[in-house]
Amino acid sequence: MDAVRRAASRDDLDAVARAAFGNGRRLTGVSRLRGGSKKGVYRLVLDDDSTAVAYIWDASENYWPTTETYTGRLADPFSPASGLDLFEAAHRRLGQLGIRTPRLLLADRSGSRYPADVAVVEDVPGDNLESLLRDDPSRAAPAMARLAEALSVMRRHLGPRFGKVALIDGGGSSEGTSCEQVVLDRAFDDLTEAAARDARLAASYDRLRSVLGDLAARVRKRSRHGLVHGELGPDHVLVDRNGQPVLIDIEGLMFFDVEWEHAFLRLRFGDHYAGLRSADLDEHRMTFYTLAMHLSLVAGPLRLLDGDFPDRDFMRGIAEHNLRETLTFLPAS
Repeated sequence: MDAVRRAASRDDLDAVARAAFGNGRRLTGVSRLRGGSKKGVYRLVLDDDSTAVAYIWDASENYWPTTETYTGRLADPFSPASGLDLFEAAHRRLGQLGIRTPRLLLADRSGSRYPADVAVVEDVPGDNLESLLRDDPSRAAPAMARLAEALSVMRRHLGPRFGKVALIDGGGSSEGTSCEQVVLDRAFDDLTEAAARDARLAASYDRLRSVLGDLAARVRKRSRHGLVHGELGPDHVLVDRNGQPVLIDIEGLMFFDVEWEHAFLRLRFGDHYAGLRSADLDEHRMTFYTLAMHLSLVAGPLRLLDGDFPDRDFMRGIAEHNLRETLTFLPAS
């Protein structure tokens, strides 16, 4: 049965606000922010005009048509990246590395203040990096340089095994023999799923499977895995008043091949990617992961559109763009 969609109200979040800020300040307003597909993101306005942001992990806030819990199968690096446990582990790890994320004010999984896991974090004033790159490149430039430094710190921070930070910190191990095998298995699944929904992929199914296999075969084995965000687009980087980049949507933080991060960075930052590029990337891995990323960005949005996600034209546009990019990997006839 589909979850009933209902935005959280001021009354719903009053106890959460009191737990985060004490009884001396009163919650006066709540508004749901755009963009969240796995969790609810709400701006809280207090009676002194200060603000904060609440994250709510609840089935009614999750637009993805899935029966999995928020933690999913933690041993799968690509299981749903949502939930308070994943958020806290990622927040803790990035903080240890000195990488800025919104300051955590409250984490509550008791269910006594709100009937779902909830966190309250600092509301970082200012634009995200996507807006700055478009509207104010001079302000974006120092933030891009600092983001490149943060990515370098993350790349050099090696994990003992690949997988989500919460799993590795708990002493666990991921399924799969290697990052490239996990990516290949996922890419095959994404291709199969997407081909069932689009005739163009169905017509090219066998050839795309062959291309995936050939690209994966060129990748050499590796045992060193850096820290990656996983979905680090410019919309997931806020810029604070000091020009410091602030990473958000961090639940997918994991130890993995850094080329997976950079394949996504190159797709999302486009012409601006050059300032973030690392000199020691494996180009075979980058090519393979880029095709796998395109397939993920076809299958995922099409799956999301099975449900009632509101911004449907935006999701269709993502799927269509990445489908066309996928077909460019086919050899000429």
